[in-house]
Amino acid sequence: MAVNGQWCLIESDPGVFSELIREFGCKGLQVEELWSLDEDAFCQLKPIYGLIFLFKWKGVTESEGKVLFGDTEVFFAKQVINNACATQAIISVLLNIENSEIHLGETLSQFKEFTKSFDPTLKGMSLTNADKLREVHNSFARQCMFEFESKPVEKEDDVYHFIAFVPHKGRVYELDGLKPGPIDHGTCGDDWVAVIRSVLQKRIDSASSSEITFNLMAVVADKKEVLEKQLKSIEGDASKAVEVAEIKAKIALEDEKRENYKIENIRRKHNYIPLIMEMLKILSEKGMLLPLTMKVCIFGFYFLILHYKFSYHI
Repeated sequence: MAVNGQWCLIESDPGVFSELIREFGCKGLQVEELWSLDEDAFCQLKPIYGLIFLFKWKGVTESEGKVLFGDTEVFFAKQVINNACATQAIISVLLNIENSEIHLGETLSQFKEFTKSFDPTLKGMSLTNADKLREVHNSFARQCMFEFESKPVEKEDDVYHFIAFVPHKGRVYELDGLKPGPIDHGTCGDDWVAVIRSVLQKRIDSASSSEITFNLMAVVADKKEVLEKQLKSIEGDASKAVEVAEIKAKIALEDEKRENYKIENIRRKHNYIPLIMEMLKILSEKGMLLPLTMKVCIFGFYFLILHYKFSYHI
């Protein structure tokens, strides 16, 4: 749980990120997870307004593109506090969208206007101190019984980091708050994602063969809104009956997915600790806690033996 102006770690999940966008007040967008860098995977999600990439951070590395310094047309903020990179990556995408149909909402519109003349460091400080954004971000904090002081990151610790990729005025940018400026990956045509697919593939290939800790999500148009517009344009046309049925089926699937996301997010935010503590108290009062604990320990011991034997024979 984050306290005293801190930002918590949050899960890299499309349901989480979609709710973050909605809670920020932005309309017309959602987040989808990508499981492949194949062209078809991206085509199914178009239009794509930005990509959010999670990877294991291994310190400062050389950038493939050109790092831009000073004032740039693309919105870029430096990351000045730990754990804020998830929201920073989302904000980097949202504030660089060039589409009048996407409504940022009051909170983000005011923030964009307020920081438009700031340098990247001051923008990062403003984002970190934006109460509404931090409040929404920290609503996904994991519940715990005790608050621990954050310890400095050790060399052997696994540290993960979110960055964003966006198209802006005919060029493609990588927005990493730990870099000195936005990274220009060159010009792009209608298919800006093709440029980034190549960049991501090289980056993944350069990682060790045992490194699989990557996650890629796309910020796309609200699927349900798009489908409802399509349905409205053809509903009532007898010759389009099959197409109408297909669209309605897709809307039903989207509704089901959103309901699942809603349930999962409620579970993420709920504090189960009081329930767990009460159950442990009752088990202890009935003299059942110690026997159950011993059973769990014995089961765990046998599981480790079986796991060792299985691993040895493999």
